[in-house]
Amino acid sequence: MTSDADRESLERSLAGRGGHDLFACDPALADTAAFCAAYGFAMEDSANTIVVVGKSNPPVYAACVVLATHRLNVNREVRSRLGTRKASFASADETRAVTGHEIGGVTVFGLPAELPVLVDAAVMQRRRIVLGGGSRSWKVIASPSILLTIAHAEIVEGLATPAPPATAAASGAPDAPGVAAPSGD
Repeated sequence: MTSDADRESLERSLAGRGGHDLFACDPALADTAAFCAAYGFAMEDSANTIVVVGKSNPPVYAACVVLATHRLNVNREVRSRLGTRKASFASADETRAVTGHEIGGVTVFGLPAELPVLVDAAVMQRRRIVLGGGSRSWKVIASPSILLTIAHAEIVEGLATPAPPATAAASGAPDAPGVAAPSGD
């Protein structure tokens, strides 16, 4: 998809959801740490959409929205909500198959209605958040209340915990400091 087609798709997903700004970015800088450094956004305002898979037959998926400065509690809270014995971060291929988005650009808007959306309560405490825009070329800047427009979203206390500062800054994960697996934006 071209950047224009990506923007049109994003605008359709955001229609009727209230105030927001679209922010174009260099796809090479779409991963959270690089994006924040290049464009002057705080990591604390970056809310990443991370796809998690519950190990069952068939697999069960959820999209989780957490601050970049937090660690997603996959093995307790997410696994419990998925109703599976095991859960892990979805691979880049699984994320693409479930959401249609590339890692570094996953957006919570326009996802299939059957995909649970779990939002860490800490996200809702920010004044504004930066979310993926459905491609590595776009971000969405909005009040966290925009997440309340997603009919199947659930705000979850304790979905994630603050990552230690050194871990958050030094993590090799492209979008979720404090986790070792790739994530969605």
